[in-house]
Amino acid sequence: MSSVKSTPSFRLERRPLDLRFRRATLAARTWETPTYVRVRLTGEDLIGFDSPGSDDHMRLFFADADAADLEAVRAAPNREYTPLAWDAAEGWLDVEFAVHGDEGVAAPWAASAPIGASVAVGGPRGSMVLEGRPDAWFLAGDETAVPAIRRFVGLMGDDAVGRVLIETTDAAHELAIAAPVDVTVTQVHRGDAFPGTALAATLGGIGAADRPSGSVFAFVAAEQAIVKPARALLVDRWGLSTDEFVAKGYWKSGEAEYHAPH
Repeated sequence: MSSVKSTPSFRLERRPLDLRFRRATLAARTWETPTYVRVRLTGEDLIGFDSPGSDDHMRLFFADADAADLEAVRAAPNREYTPLAWDAAEGWLDVEFAVHGDEGVAAPWAASAPIGASVAVGGPRGSMVLEGRPDAWFLAGDETAVPAIRRFVGLMGDDAVGRVLIETTDAAHELAIAAPVDVTVTQVHRGDAFPGTALAATLGGIGAADRPSGSVFAFVAAEQAIVKPARALLVDRWGLSTDEFVAKGYWKSGEAEYHAPH
């Protein structure tokens, strides 16, 4: 790897957004695997919704249908998710959920709430937008990072090069990523191991010689412990600067209220 640092061909630009709370209803549910579900939310309040950044965070508030005022909605149980797809003109929003057991509030709602159930959407309050064109891409994460990874892949041109790593339990739980032909997608299976450990081991096996040439944009997200092995690869072995990658914990073991860094 050359010691000469060139100017990146892209930048990460932060953009503030007007924070809005929008009421919506559950309109459809599609299971991709036995533990991963996509839901569609609809409602007039979703007209005008926008999420410019692939790694955006919004909050879903699981309020009762009769929650009459904003304070009642904001007091409802809530969790952070990445918007996957939406239509600002028609007023719909797709969100994906990893569902493991019946713990918590969000996953059970996504798995079994009746069609027509109420929900509220807060945000995003700000975006980090990828401007320019990376020479190569490196995207890695567990199930919780798949919506963001899918959105980053959607920014790629047909001639993009790079690598995508997705950690899931096993072959029956693999999540397809529709990447360009020269972007290699690898499914990493953890079996009964703790989430993130198989991905961390895979990152640990990638060396300096595996760094793609040119300006590399990298995104790595999973359980909080993934940050250390991600930085060991991206900073220590690949020599990326902190404005060329995102490495974060999307969730933290034992902390249901953990908020991913924005």
